[in-house]
Amino acid sequence: MDLYKGATLALRILPAEAAHQATIKALQSGWGPKAPKDQPEDAIVLAGLQLPNRIGLAAGFDKNAQVPDAMLAAGFGFVECGTVTPRPQAGNPKPRLFRLPEDHAVINRMGFNNDGLTPFVNRLRARWARPGIVGANIGANKDSEDRIKDYVEGMRRVWLHAAYVTINISSPNTPGLRALQTKAALEELLGEVMAMAAIQTRAHGKRPVFLKIAPDLDEAEVRAISETVIAHKIDALIVSNTTIERPDILGSSARGEAGGLSGKPLFQKSTRLLAEFKGALGGAMPLIGVGGVASAQDAQAKFEAGADAIQLYTALIYEGPGLVQRIKDGLRTG
Repeated sequence: MDLYKGATLALRILPAEAAHQATIKALQSGWGPKAPKDQPEDAIVLAGLQLPNRIGLAAGFDKNAQVPDAMLAAGFGFVECGTVTPRPQAGNPKPRLFRLPEDHAVINRMGFNNDGLTPFVNRLRARWARPGIVGANIGANKDSEDRIKDYVEGMRRVWLHAAYVTINISSPNTPGLRALQTKAALEELLGEVMAMAAIQTRAHGKRPVFLKIAPDLDEAEVRAISETVIAHKIDALIVSNTTIERPDILGSSARGEAGGLSGKPLFQKSTRLLAEFKGALGGAMPLIGVGGVASAQDAQAKFEAGADAIQLYTALIYEGPGLVQRIKDGLRTG
């Protein structure tokens, strides 16, 4: 793992987005860590999914489903690819990804840049017979005239080849997207999307459906979302995406950039929200905790706040891929 730690430091010489692209290419070439086999006691069942461990890769790292098996080999218990939109889109103008090294954070305003559903689904289809839990995170095109239709189309297309599907309505970088979290809009969205899920279930079998929400919610919004996801029988809630807030503690020069903030400064906020949803949902569904996880202690705090599993991404930029195994080892030893 020291080799990969060194590579992580070397990649930080490159601009952030170029470093990410280089990482994907290296992983496609087979240059990636191979973690030890998980222990039986690491395994859990979440929303019907048999996970070898509770640590997942968050959406955003592998937008186009290019390297899910490499990330599973690195030790993740499950990998979430995307966000994918029906049509390809370039995303927002560059630069749009900024490291905040003093804060162990990142700001991004990528804007759902991805290759679209067709190559995404083709890649999932090509690896379907392989082991490992790989989910699909679906979104809407920025210029879509009917965003709900985009989510329904995403659900229809990825269903057969994804282990689970996540509805992402929480990115701050697609104008108006977070408005889908309001009760009336969420009712309409989930009504249409879950109707398609029912059709696909009858045709191809059950897939768990998750909803990913933003961290910038008040108490009334938490209650409203909780009532709505229970009513529509969502299988799990992912808490949470990036924040549009800027804590006063930020010290990096890029702290004023627009976009979603992830990493260490998001940890306390996202963990408090996780506990709020745990209380509001009353055990109605599993929770996946995301936001600022960079150690076994962070992971344990998420579990104590109510998470059944966690996801991470930003911490890999600073800690390298060996972080996954360090967290698992730390959780085992307590």
